[in-house]
Amino acid sequence: MELPLLPGGQVRSPNLVLGNTILLKHAESCPYSALAIRDLMLEAGVPAGVYENVFASYNQVADIIADDRVQGVSVTGSERAGAAIGALAGKHLKKAVLELGGSDAYIVLDADDVAEAATTAWETRMENTGQACNSNKRMIVAEPIFADFVAGLVEHASGLQPGDPAEAKDGTYAPMSSRAAAETLHEQVQDAVAKGATLHTGGELSPGPDAYYSPAVLTGVTPGMRAYSEELFGPVAVVYKAANDQEAPDPANSSRYGLGGAVFSTDVARATAVAAELEVGMANVNTPVSEGAELPFGGVKRSGFGRELGPLGMDEFVNKRLLYISD
Repeated sequence: MELPLLPGGQVRSPNLVLGNTILLKHAESCPYSALAIRDLMLEAGVPAGVYENVFASYNQVADIIADDRVQGVSVTGSERAGAAIGALAGKHLKKAVLELGGSDAYIVLDADDVAEAATTAWETRMENTGQACNSNKRMIVAEPIFADFVAGLVEHASGLQPGDPAEAKDGTYAPMSSRAAAETLHEQVQDAVAKGATLHTGGELSPGPDAYYSPAVLTGVTPGMRAYSEELFGPVAVVYKAANDQEAPDPANSSRYGLGGAVFSTDVARATAVAAELEVGMANVNTPVSEGAELPFGGVKRSGFGRELGPLGMDEFVNKRLLYISD
């Protein structure tokens, strides 16, 4: 029986189906929710000891990975964390799956209703206050509809007020995961503005210890700005203009990340042709994302390697053996 060290993500159920024991090293920011998930596993009938949380420091994690009983490691987290854990897994010749950061492209080639297209893009970007690995962090819009599309985003972002995330009222926005995360996002946006980008609305950091960051719309982002090369993990919609279909994938593929991407058009064949040019692990046509327990999830480049979910995800932490019997 394998013993993967799994710090979260979508790899738990496939491993339980395989009969693997799971050690979960959760993020430091969510110990209580991690314990709640463990309790749910026990209530669902998972035998004691098969799914366990590990409260461990980085040095302790290194010791755990080195243990011969641990045969696989999966990371859902930042590029920095993936590089560190991937190096440890490689050092000890352990299987590894890395699901890391993303800066997913969201290409809109044309639309019958530009306002509706902007609404869909905005709602997708703001899910979980913009804090999702496969969020549409690079909106790339065809030049003929660019101005109207940006105007639609600005309309959605304008006038929003901080609110209680438990109530989710219209016209309000929730805080980010931490004050440090909000400050990092603010620094990235301010760097872009200082170097010539246009902040159309939002981008205000709340005073004091709160982690509120007002949803923003940013255009004119170019290479040399942090917002161009770094992942914006928060409620900021960055929009690029594309002159034609051939140019549309460029702002996407210039990213060091390659998790997912989506292309929209009234012409499915046209959108499919552009989607085929994206350097990503998951490409979608006329839908923001395609997710399901049966579909593999994962990326390329600095977004990591390996797959979660589906048959491909199950294969990551199973050892296949050839048994050949000669007659």
